[in-house]
Amino acid sequence: MARSKSSDPTAPGGTAGRTPKDGGRASGATAASSGKAGKAPKLDKNGQPKVGRLKKMRSQGSMIKQAYSLTRRNDPKLPWVMLIWFVAVAAVVELIGILLGAPFLFIPLALLFGALAALIVFGRRAQRSAYTQVEGQPGAAAWVLEGMRGDWRVTSGVAGTPQLDAVHRVLGRPGIILVGEGSPARVRGLIAQEKKKIARVVGDTPIYDVTIGDAEGQVPLKKLSTHVMKLPRNLSAAEVNALGRRMSALGGPKMPVPGGPLPGGRQMSVSQRQVRRR
Repeated sequence: MARSKSSDPTAPGGTAGRTPKDGGRASGATAASSGKAGKAPKLDKNGQPKVGRLKKMRSQGSMIKQAYSLTRRNDPKLPWVMLIWFVAVAAVVELIGILLGAPFLFIPLALLFGALAALIVFGRRAQRSAYTQVEGQPGAAAWVLEGMRGDWRVTSGVAGTPQLDAVHRVLGRPGIILVGEGSPARVRGLIAQEKKKIARVVGDTPIYDVTIGDAEGQVPLKKLSTHVMKLPRNLSAAEVNALGRRMSALGGPKMPVPGGPLPGGRQMSVSQRQVRRR
């Protein structure tokens, strides 16, 4: 007797309820991809999300371009000076290659050393241009201190006057450095008061004082970072951290310091830091 097919549309088909041939790989792959998409980003040593290498290179290229534009605006001879140094250094390296009988082998080296010489010249002229613009303006010393390389903990404007004289406090391996800018007569009093206050907290830790200026016993602004970084290393990294916690009782800035001594101070600050790394 022939068996009739069911006409019920709700009845399960022939493949209903069966296990997929791929053993559930499709659903597993979907789950894996969704888990990968929701995975937390990798963090760097500071706890910040890591930036891709390509994105970092683009950011650095953008900052160098910005620094070049700002420097060229104040130093029109910059492109020609860089070109002269590039050609001169490359020619000398290539001449050495010719004398050694390998001119083609030295072409890449000539281009590399020429570009390096042009970059060094650019860095020095950019730094000189930046210092020329900020010299004598309120907040210039703080701007230079904040651009120093290394573990320097700068607190700007810990003391000041209505005439915009200011004292900035720096904590580092040498100890405590108090940097004053403004009228020397007023700055000396501010530094003396700040020294007495800090000595009660830091004990025997060395306290240095620096006054910005061109007179005898003062430090020019363009030599400030070099002067501070050449001070003797009296503390270890652990002692600096412990001293930083103790000094937190002194509080932060007591007076507002201009965010940047130049119009567009944010841009010039980025350029100055970029130049310092060269």
